[in-house]
Amino acid sequence: MTNSTDPLTLVLVGPMAAGKTSVGRRVARRLGVPFIDTDKRIVAAHGQIPAIFAEHGEDRFRELERLAVADALAEGGVVSLGGGAVTDAGTRALLGAHPVVFLTVSPEAVADRIRGAGRPLLESEDPLERWISIFEARRDWYEEVATATFDTSRRPMQKIADEIVTWRREQR
Repeated sequence: MTNSTDPLTLVLVGPMAAGKTSVGRRVARRLGVPFIDTDKRIVAAHGQIPAIFAEHGEDRFRELERLAVADALAEGGVVSLGGGAVTDAGTRALLGAHPVVFLTVSPEAVADRIRGAGRPLLESEDPLERWISIFEARRDWYEEVATATFDTSRRPMQKIADEIVTWRREQR
């Protein structure tokens, strides 16, 4: 379903714990393309994300992230972006030429997913309230880049993946 001159690409964006990795792996498998997690690529090349933030700041991290996104998009496949990738205008511009799925999730559903998840951005007195705050701050950017939106709140990840595969095949 893909070739080197026209690689099938699909980008997944959304907040932490929306299911980008779970759904993305399933979608990639069904489409017969690679699954690329840009956060994992950054960690492999540059070290742990909290350490990058601490040593070099968010601007440097977003620059590394933008480069990882550009490389992944050039390769093709299902590309999962970190929750904050859309905060960078350069990264959002890269997404303009690709189908982008915004995976959304309700606070009620995400509460179970983030409990004890060890997510540095959610380390606070009230992790759910922090998650809501981060999601609301980024929601407009997710919607700006999205070609389609799928809610992952209370449905099986496989069913959501199947719907995304059907939608993506219709885009060709």
